[in-house]
Amino acid sequence: MITQYGVLPYRVDAEGAVEILLITSRERRRWVVPKGNPIPSFLNYESAAREAFEEAGVEGRIATAPIGAYRYEKRRRGGAAAAIVTVYPLLVTREADRWPERGERERRWFPAEEAAGLVEEPELAVIILSFSAGKDDSIPRASLVVMGVNRFSWGYRMLRFIRAIMPKEDRFFDLFERHAQILVAGADALAGLFEGGEGIATSCRRIHEHEKAADEVTRDVLVAVRRSFITPFDRSAITALTSSMDDAIDEMWQTAKAITLYEVDSFAPQMKEMSSLAGQAARLVAEAVPLLRNTGRNAARLHELTEGIVRLEGEADELYDAGLKTLYQARGDSGPMAFFVGREIYIHLEKVLDRFEDVADEIEGIVIDHA
Repeated sequence: MITQYGVLPYRVDAEGAVEILLITSRERRRWVVPKGNPIPSFLNYESAAREAFEEAGVEGRIATAPIGAYRYEKRRRGGAAAAIVTVYPLLVTREADRWPERGERERRWFPAEEAAGLVEEPELAVIILSFSAGKDDSIPRASLVVMGVNRFSWGYRMLRFIRAIMPKEDRFFDLFERHAQILVAGADALAGLFEGGEGIATSCRRIHEHEKAADEVTRDVLVAVRRSFITPFDRSAITALTSSMDDAIDEMWQTAKAITLYEVDSFAPQMKEMSSLAGQAARLVAEAVPLLRNTGRNAARLHELTEGIVRLEGEADELYDAGLKTLYQARGDSGPMAFFVGREIYIHLEKVLDRFEDVADEIEGIVIDHA
């Protein structure tokens, strides 16, 4: 799984309508948003803003919190690879006449609804429509101006140097948020898996890709803990939080492996409901993690979110009990092997929600210690 960061460049016309800037891709000339790989020593939203200048020649004020993420298939010489793009809104204040990729792409402003219809990725279309529906002419919260300097200029190298020597507290939050986005993507793939049918193999592959991406984030966090002089929380709290998130996606992968091993292609209603609860829990985690940047101000909301995750885990326990009872009652018709396989899947699903409860416990512990 490739991790990328992109922007949703927008402006507001005199009548208050939102317009979206799209650019064409290099090869297929389809309409896309500016995006690219992480830049060393840059924060996530800074990488996104840098790509906005290089690909579209725009700069302005960018929100430090993402508004969503979408998946697409990135074409490479060795074949296509799955990529997940985290999107940050960028209020455009300047359009350059010259920029690095001017001769390779076309840029054009569209009404939000038209822009949503032009992009190929359904998740990106939803992001555009959701953002434009709830957006007024205000500047995004916690925004900054990013200068469009040449990649090899003195200013660009100096910014990288400053980032390299500064304390890395923000980096941990970026990694936590990236991990949380992967959890959401993994949980969505898990829910797709339990729809059954021909999509099972694709969903299993996606879960595996998300699991590998989560492992990379975990390694990055552990390396950062060892190398950073300043950390936002106790080092043990940082490693415990990232490990609990990694355990959640690991358990999703264990669920997928069990289904593949036993060639299961249809699922009980309780299993589908439990997979849906996993998606809800993942989204609560994704909402909670950015709030850790200011635990004092966000303590009340963080407490509500962790309580919500715990409630979801309790609902999963009830579904687990009901599902096992149904399996046991049907053992005469389906046989003992069906009971054994079904029970193993239920156990893995229950563990997924248990791991999300562990994440909630770690977040709650950080709030108690630092709020």
